[in-house]
Amino acid sequence: MARDVTYTSYLDLARILSAQHPASAAHDEMLFIIVHQASELWLKLCLHELQAARDHIAGDDLRPAFKMLSRVARAQNQLISSWDVLSTMTPHDYSLLRPHLGTSSGFQSAQYRLMEFLLGGRNPDMVTMHEATPEVAAMLHAEMDRPSVYDEAVRLLARRGFAIPEPVLQRDVSGRWSASAEVEAAWAEVYRHPNKYWDLYELAEKLVDLEYHFQRWRFGHLKTVERIIGFKRGTGGTAGVAYLEGVLKQVFFPELLSVRTAI
Repeated sequence: MARDVTYTSYLDLARILSAQHPASAAHDEMLFIIVHQASELWLKLCLHELQAARDHIAGDDLRPAFKMLSRVARAQNQLISSWDVLSTMTPHDYSLLRPHLGTSSGFQSAQYRLMEFLLGGRNPDMVTMHEATPEVAAMLHAEMDRPSVYDEAVRLLARRGFAIPEPVLQRDVSGRWSASAEVEAAWAEVYRHPNKYWDLYELAEKLVDLEYHFQRWRFGHLKTVERIIGFKRGTGGTAGVAYLEGVLKQVFFPELLSVRTAI
């Protein structure tokens, strides 16, 4: 019965607070573990909200989608702030625990990859590292077969009467989005007449918020890695800072950035 529920039992704190298992005697390993575990919880919330928001956009029901997208942006701020906490770790502190990490890396986060896929940053090669866990690989493949949040936004533009080419609407959604002059022109019309297209204008700005915060998260990751390990290779085998610099150039909604020059 509900009266038997306690704060501890409802939140399953016994399991959550006993889920930290340092592999070394390094004092800062607890920090390292908790920051990454908390980030995974925030990512779980982001996925919960983005999946529901996508459904509402597909159903032309934008008001609840706006609340969900705003919540994701707030959660992203929590993810960004986590780098401030982790950056209190010095190179010496990290050197004490790095040998115990093996090949584990945030690069392997399935939830991070799923969030990228939801927003439209899709690369089939990124599923390869998860093939050893069939259920995770299946989840990522299933997401790649669905339209992204941005695909649904562009399809909504078409349903509202904007001239979106059929090849854009029928594109292979498993691939990365390619910029379209016609899509940019549609968004330009929305931005030139916000009072006429207010809900689409607001949708565009909510998506820009997601892009902005995602790039801030990536930049925080880059600078934290640079501060702690310099230009060493990452534990997961990536080129470290060089890899993260390359990722910063990847955008989810190119027309929503280029349209600012067009209007």
